[in-house]
Amino acid sequence: MRRPIVILLSIMVAAALCATGTVGYLAFLRPADHAPSDVCAAPATRPRVVAAGASMTQGSLGADWVAALRAAHPAYEFVNAGDNGDTSAGLRERVDADIVACRPTAVTLLIGSNDVRDGVPPERYRANLRAIVDRVKDATGARIALMSLPPLGEKLGTGINRTLTGYNAAVKEVAAQTGVTYLPLHERMADLLRQGPRTSYGFSFPLAFTVAAEHYLLRRTWDEIARAGGRELLVDHLHLTDRGGAIVTDLSTRWLNGLEP
Repeated sequence: MRRPIVILLSIMVAAALCATGTVGYLAFLRPADHAPSDVCAAPATRPRVVAAGASMTQGSLGADWVAALRAAHPAYEFVNAGDNGDTSAGLRERVDADIVACRPTAVTLLIGSNDVRDGVPPERYRANLRAIVDRVKDATGARIALMSLPPLGEKLGTGINRTLTGYNAAVKEVAAQTGVTYLPLHERMADLLRQGPRTSYGFSFPLAFTVAAEHYLLRRTWDEIARAGGRELLVDHLHLTDRGGAIVTDLSTRWLNGLEP
């Protein structure tokens, strides 16, 4: 009698470990689809657009807005240069390999939420962002769009979102100084979040893992998961829901088509 119980428990543990490993890989470890290393060594057959940033751009935890752009605009070749956990310093280090080497005609930059979370001084963030833009302009001549950073948590008046204001001021300043386009992502999201009660920032790895498990194992949409937690645009207080991703897609589409954001 004891042996079947041990076997059953072993099977359950193995299944749990397998599920945990699957979620961990899909959400945190797998590379982005159409990453620079997969795409950029070959000659471009269409105008290339590089979307560079961190996990909000990589799209494995939260909405994959780069994939949405790819599906909507077959005339372009979209490269996903998002890297989970990256900062402005990290993107500055890989700008040649992940942006310049792709020979892009257009580049979007959404980077800095992890700088805010890590307490990187806004002056250092501004310098990194300026260096990235200058390098891309000098080496490629590509059109460039800088996106302001989304709120951290959906309650706009919290301390971390007051801190975020200085980083977004740096984004706007660098765009003006370098003559590139500023895309008001934060402003678009904030307009929607001003109505109704909102949840304060509370991102954690256990929450992110739980959210990922609900999506990859239970097949729930990012919007469904967020709504269950009282959120609308940020599935885990940090990463984008489908609705949040649609805002990025819309802003990027308007920019690519030469329209005002």
